[in-house]
Amino acid sequence: MAAMKIVVKGKNLDVTPALRAYAEKKISKFEKFFVNGNEDHQSAAVMMLRTEREVHIAELTIEYRGLVLRGEGRTVDMYNSIDEAVDRIERQWNKFKTRIQRKFQGPKISELAPPADDGLGPGAVTRDRDFKIVKVKRFPYKPMDVEEAIMQMELLGHDFFVFANAEDDQINVVYKRSDGNYGLIEPEF
Repeated sequence: MAAMKIVVKGKNLDVTPALRAYAEKKISKFEKFFVNGNEDHQSAAVMMLRTEREVHIAELTIEYRGLVLRGEGRTVDMYNSIDEAVDRIERQWNKFKTRIQRKFQGPKISELAPPADDGLGPGAVTRDRDFKIVKVKRFPYKPMDVEEAIMQMELLGHDFFVFANAEDDQINVVYKRSDGNYGLIEPEF
């Protein structure tokens, strides 16, 4: 059985062996969710530990077959921050467990098309008036239905999510409305 790859990093923080061991132990409990004897699908977990103005922040990201779960903990104690980040991911898992398990039975990540080339090249920054792009995110292009896009948006903790709609292969955006419902933006030509 392939084990989950666990990485613990520090930013502006020295990660002690005790802190690393604690984080790895907490993260390893997710192996039962993401490791199922199928060695062609590696799962990975990355925990970034940092401090900002005496607040200890633990960010945990787990990726498995294109699914990304993200949890963050912010407390005055790094161990409590780790616990909080792990608890958030566990709550996400429990909330979306059935849908996530259905997703695992979908296409392999190797079957997905590569992300579209924007023609700007890696690390390009475009300027328009006083606006500048300070960060570029790339993600695998994978057609999905609206329900799966909403689930992925919730798992990431974002207010919107860009995806290729499996019904018509058009780029769509789902977003969280201020009334708590969801909206869908579809292109019109």
